Amino acid sequence: MRLQSFEEVKQLTKEMVQIPSINKEPEGETKVAQYVYDYYMKQPYFQAHPEYVKIFQTKNDFVERHSTYAFVKGTKGSSNRTVILIGHIDTVGIDDFGTIKEYACDPDQLPEKLMTLQLPQEVIDDIKSGIYMFGRGALDMKAGVAGHMYIIKYFSEHPEELDGNIIAIAECDEEDNSKGIITALDELVELKKTQGFEYVACINADYSTNYNPGDENRYLYYGSIGKLLPTFVAFGKEAHVGQAFSALDPNLLIAEITRKMSLNTELCDIAQGEVTIPPISLKQMDTKPAYTVQTALVAMGYYNFFTHGMNPGQVIEKCKGVAQQAFDELIVYLNDQYKKFCELSRVEYVKLPWKSRVYTWKEFYNELAKAHGEPFKKAIGDFAAKLQAEEPTLDLRLFGLRVAEEAWKWSEDKSPAVVVFFGSIYSANIEMTRNTPAERALLDAVEAAVEVVRPEAERQIKTRMFYPYISDSSFMAVCGDPSTIDALNDNMPSNPAKYYHDIEKIMQINVPVVNIGTFGRDGHMLTERVDMKHTFENVPNLTYETVCRLLG
Repeated sequence: MRLQSFEEVKQLTKEMVQIPSINKEPEGETKVAQYVYDYYMKQPYFQAHPEYVKIFQTKNDFVERHSTYAFVKGTKGSSNRTVILIGHIDTVGIDDFGTIKEYACDPDQLPEKLMTLQLPQEVIDDIKSGIYMFGRGALDMKAGVAGHMYIIKYFSEHPEELDGNIIAIAECDEEDNSKGIITALDELVELKKTQGFEYVACINADYSTNYNPGDENRYLYYGSIGKLLPTFVAFGKEAHVGQAFSALDPNLLIAEITRKMSLNTELCDIAQGEVTIPPISLKQMDTKPAYTVQTALVAMGYYNFFTHGMNPGQVIEKCKGVAQQAFDELIVYLNDQYKKFCELSRVEYVKLPWKSRVYTWKEFYNELAKAHGEPFKKAIGDFAAKLQAEEPTLDLRLFGLRVAEEAWKWSEDKSPAVVVFFGSIYSANIEMTRNTPAERALLDAVEAAVEVVRPEAERQIKTRMFYPYISDSSFMAVCGDPSTIDALNDNMPSNPAKYYHDIEKIMQINVPVVNIGTFGRDGHMLTERVDMKHTFENVPNLTYETVCRLLG
């Protein structure tokens, strides 16, 4: 059987795109969550079972926003096996639309407005083809949420097809700190207790695109890439610019670290024949509040670091090694330049006093705790708690910096140093290996679904082993030894005041994941667009066939 999903999923997508839901902006995410809730409550099944639908607010959040879930209980048998569908309802901003910003969320008028701009020929061709829907969030990823809404509606009308249950979560805040899915974990754990749900798989509907120009394949992804944000804080030695060689400029040290981190293919992670994009700089700054002729004292840089198999402990050690090498080489460079300057100035050269010092946050914290005992521990804990209470909107990455700076005040040795820590939430890598019955069942179900849908798909459908972008799938499972998460939490200055990766909660869900998601081009760009045929028709059918095989 083939679901006739195109028109309804198209309409749902269009209506949700028309509701701006930029991450962290007031009301938008909640308005989409309410739209999803209202859609479900129009269905007879949920009118009869209103307790199967819930709109819920994120926890420990500085923004009031909501997510929505709905579930259907199958009547084909007595199984409590449950498939989870997830998709996010927030989007990135729309400032990139410039003069046509007011049309960013208007799929009807946006294509015409885009044609007034200078566009690549590929975009012009796609507009003229009529096969794409344009608009912020159409691709990433309201079309995926719309598909899940259709699937839930279908099974609410046909519960007799399911020997088990299906739940769809439309979660907010995927684009920043994943508060939506983190809060949803509590809901899933509660449903596990109250409804007896036995979670067996998770299907995400996040977006994908072509790998290379001319690639017309459509992709499904098992597992997910992991993402960490190693952050380097350099504590330098300040000086007046007229005595520049008396300083150790932390900006120069961070710049050297950036040169060694950014696009360094030695830091790629390879598993199952697939390779991650190497790290790249996402921010570099010093902490001087205004212009002075004093060199900077503190600088920081942080870097996107994708993983397929590496755990946080391995990543922090690799990054510490990069910082050590950068520091050593910078000292050689500074001495070389100072020696040349002395020759030019005809003064005696005396080797500069710098020695490299590199710590992980755990090492730095433990060294200070050993030196100062409980007063240090209490002071840092109180500082972090107060900072969170007084500045709850402070960026998570800057929060870590502030805590590290506070700890530096306790260091009696003020010679230059680098402290490496994790500055953001952890998106865990999930690898599908067929080593468990649950993994084998999901892989087999997806492969069978592809064979059913492929004849009418118009494009080749291929599978890969890692979803290549950050997604909420990472919160659905624990891959590898759970104890490796200790290296994450122990190296986060924001732990526990602002962020803690709750591995125990995730282990109560712990299901294999697959991304059967939207397809299009230019995610996070003003020319973002979704392939309607594949996304509104093929994706719901692939999802339906997969669910039926898991719960049939």
